[in-house]
Amino acid sequence: MIPVTDLYEKTLTVGRNDFLKVKGSVDTNIYYVVSGSLRVYVLDDFEEHIIRFGYRDNLIVSLDSFLTEQPSDFYIQAIKKTVLKVITKKRFMEFLDQDENNKRLWREILEDLVLQQMEREKDILTSSPKERYLRVLRRSPQLFQEIPNRHIANYLRMSPETLSRLKKS
Repeated sequence: MIPVTDLYEKTLTVGRNDFLKVKGSVDTNIYYVVSGSLRVYVLDDFEEHIIRFGYRDNLIVSLDSFLTEQPSDFYIQAIKKTVLKVITKKRFMEFLDQDENNKRLWREILEDLVLQQMEREKDILTSSPKERYLRVLRRSPQLFQEIPNRHIANYLRMSPETLSRLKKS
Protein backbone atom coordinates (compact mmCIF):
# COMPACT_ATOMS: atom_id res chain seq x y z
CA MET A 1 0.00 0.00 0.00
CA ILE A 2 1.27 3.50 -0.89
CA PRO A 3 1.46 5.79 2.18
CA VAL A 4 -0.76 8.85 1.70
CA THR A 5 2.25 11.13 2.19
CA ASP A 6 3.82 9.55 -0.90
CA LEU A 7 0.87 10.55 -3.10
CA TYR A 8 1.95 14.17 -3.42
CA GLU A 9 4.21 14.64 -6.41
CA LYS A 10 4.93 18.34 -5.98
CA THR A 11 4.14 21.48 -4.04
CA LEU A 12 2.54 24.44 -5.79
CA THR A 13 2.16 28.03 -4.57
CA VAL A 14 -0.67 30.13 -6.02
CA GLY A 15 -0.53 33.89 -5.44
CA ARG A 16 -3.42 35.93 -4.08
CA ASN A 17 -6.17 36.28 -6.75
CA ASP A 18 -4.28 33.97 -9.14
CA PHE A 19 -6.13 31.11 -10.78
CA LEU A 20 -5.42 27.45 -10.16
CA LYS A 21 -7.94 26.55 -12.85
CA VAL A 22 -10.01 28.49 -15.39
CA LYS A 23 -13.19 27.70 -17.28
CA GLY A 24 -12.61 25.52 -20.33
CA SER A 25 -9.50 23.83 -18.96
CA VAL A 26 -9.01 20.21 -18.00
CA ASP A 27 -7.60 19.56 -14.53
CA THR A 28 -7.21 16.00 -13.29
CA ASN A 29 -5.25 16.80 -10.14
CA ILE A 30 -6.39 16.67 -6.54
CA TYR A 31 -4.98 19.40 -4.32
CA TYR A 32 -4.36 19.30 -0.59
CA VAL A 33 -4.40 22.80 0.90
CA VAL A 34 -1.39 23.28 3.18
CA SER A 35 -2.09 26.97 3.81
CA GLY A 36 -4.17 29.77 2.35
CA SER A 37 -7.64 29.56 0.82
CA LEU A 38 -9.36 29.19 -2.53
CA ARG A 39 -12.81 29.54 -3.97
CA VAL A 40 -14.54 27.48 -6.65
CA TYR A 41 -17.06 29.38 -8.72
CA VAL A 42 -18.93 29.61 -11.99
CA LEU A 43 -19.47 32.76 -14.01
CA ASP A 44 -22.97 33.47 -15.31
CA ASP A 45 -23.35 36.63 -17.44
CA PHE A 46 -20.43 38.22 -15.57
CA GLU A 47 -21.85 37.33 -12.14
CA GLU A 48 -19.82 34.99 -9.96
CA HIS A 49 -21.54 32.18 -8.06
CA ILE A 50 -19.27 30.62 -5.44
CA ILE A 51 -20.06 26.97 -4.87
CA ARG A 52 -17.23 25.79 -2.62
CA PHE A 53 -14.18 26.87 -0.65
CA GLY A 54 -10.92 25.17 0.17
CA TYR A 55 -8.70 26.11 3.07
CA ARG A 56 -6.07 24.56 5.34
CA ASP A 57 -6.30 20.75 5.55
CA ASN A 58 -8.97 20.50 2.81
CA LEU A 59 -8.86 18.70 -0.49
CA ILE A 60 -9.94 20.69 -3.51
CA VAL A 61 -10.58 19.37 -6.98
CA SER A 62 -12.43 20.30 -10.14
CA LEU A 63 -14.42 17.10 -9.70
CA ASP A 64 -16.22 17.16 -13.05
CA SER A 65 -12.93 17.51 -14.93
CA PHE A 66 -11.15 15.02 -12.65
CA LEU A 67 -13.78 12.35 -13.29
CA THR A 68 -14.40 12.92 -17.01
CA GLU A 69 -11.04 14.35 -18.12
CA GLN A 70 -13.05 16.96 -20.03
CA PRO A 71 -13.01 20.78 -19.77
CA SER A 72 -14.91 22.25 -16.85
CA ASP A 73 -17.00 25.40 -16.41
CA PHE A 74 -15.48 26.01 -12.97
CA TYR A 75 -12.85 28.49 -11.90
CA ILE A 76 -10.60 27.86 -8.90
CA GLN A 77 -8.99 31.06 -7.61
CA ALA A 78 -6.75 31.75 -4.62
CA ILE A 79 -8.33 34.15 -2.13
CA LYS A 80 -4.94 34.60 -0.50
CA LYS A 81 -1.51 33.12 -1.16
CA THR A 82 -2.05 29.38 -1.06
CA VAL A 83 0.34 26.44 -0.81
CA LEU A 84 -0.93 23.16 -2.25
CA LYS A 85 0.31 19.59 -2.47
CA VAL A 86 -0.52 18.13 -5.90
CA ILE A 87 -1.76 14.58 -6.40
CA THR A 88 -2.06 13.48 -10.03
CA LYS A 89 -4.98 11.34 -11.14
CA LYS A 90 -2.60 8.60 -12.26
CA ARG A 91 -0.97 8.48 -8.83
CA PHE A 92 -4.34 8.61 -7.09
CA MET A 93 -5.75 5.75 -9.19
CA GLU A 94 -2.67 3.65 -8.35
CA PHE A 95 -3.39 4.39 -4.68
CA LEU A 96 -7.04 3.28 -5.07
CA ASP A 97 -6.01 0.05 -6.80
CA GLN A 98 -3.61 -0.88 -3.98
CA ASP A 99 -6.25 -1.71 -1.40
CA GLU A 100 -10.01 -2.11 -1.01
CA ASN A 101 -9.91 0.21 2.01
CA ASN A 102 -8.63 3.00 -0.24
CA LYS A 103 -11.55 2.47 -2.63
CA ARG A 104 -13.98 2.49 0.28
CA LEU A 105 -12.48 5.76 1.57
CA TRP A 106 -12.86 7.36 -1.89
CA ARG A 107 -16.48 6.19 -2.08
CA GLU A 108 -17.16 7.68 1.37
CA ILE A 109 -15.56 10.98 0.31
CA LEU A 110 -17.72 11.10 -2.84
CA GLU A 111 -20.88 10.18 -0.90
CA ASP A 112 -20.16 12.93 1.63
CA LEU A 113 -19.61 15.42 -1.19
CA VAL A 114 -22.95 14.50 -2.78
CA LEU A 115 -24.76 14.87 0.55
CA GLN A 116 -23.10 18.26 1.18
CA GLN A 117 -24.16 19.44 -2.27
CA MET A 118 -27.75 18.29 -1.72
CA GLU A 119 -27.84 20.08 1.65
CA ARG A 120 -26.51 23.25 0.02
CA GLU A 121 -29.07 23.14 -2.78
CA LYS A 122 -31.85 22.63 -0.26
CA ASP A 123 -30.56 25.57 1.80
CA ILE A 124 -30.48 27.90 -1.20
CA LEU A 125 -33.90 26.87 -2.45
CA THR A 126 -35.86 26.74 0.79
CA SER A 127 -34.14 28.62 3.61
CA SER A 128 -34.15 32.22 4.69
CA PRO A 129 -30.79 34.05 4.72
CA LYS A 130 -30.67 33.69 8.51
CA GLU A 131 -31.26 29.93 8.35
CA ARG A 132 -28.59 29.53 5.63
CA TYR A 133 -26.11 31.52 7.72
CA LEU A 134 -26.80 29.51 10.89
CA ARG A 135 -26.58 26.15 9.11
CA VAL A 136 -23.25 27.00 7.48
CA LEU A 137 -21.94 28.38 10.77
CA ARG A 138 -22.82 25.06 12.47
CA ARG A 139 -21.43 22.92 9.63
CA SER A 140 -18.23 24.88 8.97
CA PRO A 141 -17.26 27.33 11.71
CA GLN A 142 -13.68 27.42 10.34
CA LEU A 143 -15.05 28.95 7.13
CA PHE A 144 -15.73 32.19 9.01
CA GLN A 145 -12.10 32.27 10.22
CA GLU A 146 -10.54 31.58 6.81
CA ILE A 147 -12.73 33.31 4.21
CA PRO A 148 -13.58 37.02 3.78
CA ASN A 149 -17.20 38.00 4.43
CA ARG A 150 -17.85 39.15 0.86
CA HIS A 151 -17.08 35.66 -0.45
CA ILE A 152 -19.15 33.98 2.26
CA ALA A 153 -22.06 36.29 1.42
CA ASN A 154 -21.81 35.30 -2.26
CA TYR A 155 -21.71 31.62 -1.29
CA LEU A 156 -24.80 32.12 0.90
CA ARG A 157 -26.56 34.08 -1.88
CA MET A 158 -26.98 37.25 0.13
CA SER A 159 -25.50 40.72 0.20
CA PRO A 160 -22.44 41.42 2.36
CA GLU A 161 -24.62 43.86 4.34
CA THR A 162 -27.15 41.12 5.12
CA LEU A 163 -24.40 38.80 6.29
CA SER A 164 -22.95 41.55 8.46
CA ARG A 165 -26.37 42.14 10.10
CA LEU A 166 -26.84 38.41 10.70
CA LYS A 167 -23.40 38.08 12.29
CA LYS A 168 -24.18 40.97 14.66
CA SER A 169 -27.56 39.60 15.74
